[in-house]
Amino acid sequence: MLRAGIIGCTGIGREHAAGLAGLENVDVVAACDLNAAAAESFRADMSDFWDDITAYTGHTAMLAEQALDVVTVATGDNAHATLVVDAARAGVRGIFCEKPLATSVADADRMIEAVRDSGAVLSVDHTRRWQPLWRRAYERVTQDDAIGPVRCVIGALNGPRAMLFRNGTHLIDAICWFAGGSPDWVFAHLEDGYEEYDAYAGDGGHVPATEPAVSGYIHFDNAVRGFYTAGSKETASQFSLDIVGESGRLMIDDRAATLVRDGVEENIEAPEWPITGIPAAAQEIVRLIAEGGEESSPGVEAHKAVQITMGFLESQQRGNARVDLH
Repeated sequence: MLRAGIIGCTGIGREHAAGLAGLENVDVVAACDLNAAAAESFRADMSDFWDDITAYTGHTAMLAEQALDVVTVATGDNAHATLVVDAARAGVRGIFCEKPLATSVADADRMIEAVRDSGAVLSVDHTRRWQPLWRRAYERVTQDDAIGPVRCVIGALNGPRAMLFRNGTHLIDAICWFAGGSPDWVFAHLEDGYEEYDAYAGDGGHVPATEPAVSGYIHFDNAVRGFYTAGSKETASQFSLDIVGESGRLMIDDRAATLVRDGVEENIEAPEWPITGIPAAAQEIVRLIAEGGEESSPGVEAHKAVQITMGFLESQQRGNARVDLH
């Protein structure tokens, strides 16, 4: 039986727990939240699934007192790094962390180093990697060679919540996912009124005005060109990707995916999955510990999104100049 602890006991943290509740080989034994009432409420509400949860207000005590195999992290974004590093050093075998991975490249670096040193599995909640339509589209592009070699990936994020870190990290990850390779350099222009915005406070994006929309360019080391377009929050809502290959293109949003090749359109059908999204991601981390395999959304991939978002901010501060990421 694997022992699990939940850090962050409201909202998304409860979705993490919902995934684990469907498994017979996991026992959630600890819940941690800075708000004691939230941790206690989680303990009480989850008692139908796990009857021996200890509530904590500090992760250090939780890690010291509980021999945990699994930890999930759903806290303020600027807290992710310390929590993941400490969990890895405490011997936790599998860590599922909310996005964005970190609020600085330095923090992302030390998270990756910690899990490499410990051998822990780190998975990050870029949720579309656990959505069947997006996964099938990815397979058509990368395994079926449906559009030939990818040359360009264009992502659009619009609407009142077109914030770079809160939601933009999902789109940037999707661009990287389909582009392959690693981002080499970027340049960007932030939404009007954010000309001096040079750091993300890590508040989780609850108030859209705390983060800018951004338009940016991403050059990958395999020569794929990535375009991230989110010029203003005063627009109609949109989250979409257009993947252009040598012999076709694929267009996808959260409702539909269409492949076009030789003038012929093909609607991509999503397979039926018993569980999707965050619960599927939480279950995957358990399966990886028990059986091995590759993460759908590994920490090293989420690290790319941190590099890009921070590169966008630096580009703005340098007069929209090119910023090398290596």
